[in-house]
Amino acid sequence: MRKQSRFVSIAIALAVSFGLFTGCEKKALPLASLRLATGGNTGTYYAYGSALEQIFQKRLNLRVSVQTTAASVANIALVQAGTADFGFVQNDVMTYAYNGTNLFSAEGPQKDFSAVAGLYPEVCHIVAAAAITDIADLKGKRVSVGESGSGTSLNAAQILEIYSMTFADIKQVNLGFGDSAQALGAGEIDAFFCTAGTPTPAVTELARTANIRLLPIGDARKTLLIAQYPYYTAHTVPTGTYAGVNEEVNAVAVQATLVVHNKIQTEDVYKITKALFENKADITAAHPKGAELSLEAAVSGIPIPFHAGALKYYREQGVMK
Repeated sequence: MRKQSRFVSIAIALAVSFGLFTGCEKKALPLASLRLATGGNTGTYYAYGSALEQIFQKRLNLRVSVQTTAASVANIALVQAGTADFGFVQNDVMTYAYNGTNLFSAEGPQKDFSAVAGLYPEVCHIVAAAAITDIADLKGKRVSVGESGSGTSLNAAQILEIYSMTFADIKQVNLGFGDSAQALGAGEIDAFFCTAGTPTPAVTELARTANIRLLPIGDARKTLLIAQYPYYTAHTVPTGTYAGVNEEVNAVAVQATLVVHNKIQTEDVYKITKALFENKADITAAHPKGAELSLEAAVSGIPIPFHAGALKYYREQGVMK
């Protein structure tokens, strides 16, 4: 966790220093240009952001600068500092930042940003060897819980918690998604946690060569988890998402979320939110995750305040009061 906190501190420091020459003053921006922080240029955040760039330029005559970044933690730092105007983040990481907990405990609450929309679910996969049938069966097993200090590791800890377990009850391994999949395929671990949109490539490739199971979260446990950690939402992984997984799997997800710096004017954010939903087909044509955008999902699992501009649009649409 100290390692992650140091990374957050560095990210914030870099964001502030970048602001010295990108103009991060607190005055409201006119609706003429915006800076959008995404992720690596091979990831979903970047592809989704590139689709929004085209839509906002075409529909709003708005110049958009799409920035490649290290994703959620870095994007929080960039938006908080005003070096980016909008950014993609996981809603659990967003919540930690806003409240100054977990990954952001050293930095304290980050309050200069607010939510625009939940875009699509990032599912908490619990991938196991086929012989394992229940999360409770992970006790004593070799389990990769994601890289140390990662959002996935926190998801793993919270899910194990509702099964009355901690990392001390498993043989903890800390690997990224690809390495976890390789280790499970080689029989070096028994299961791994992976928080990502479906289908995620690491699991897809593994399922082609190994018999795997996605462990479900029972309804009662799911209700308890969501009540305790309101950034989670209930999710069902459809039959056939992965080879050999021939039944629906009850799961939970966090939301890939668009956030904005609070300095952006209400009417500007309103127009951008409206353009987002009115051009869903164009987003979907650019990336399949666009199909998962919906008004109802956009306001679910978001425990921080919405920007006034986004709130205005949702009230017009009748999904928020």
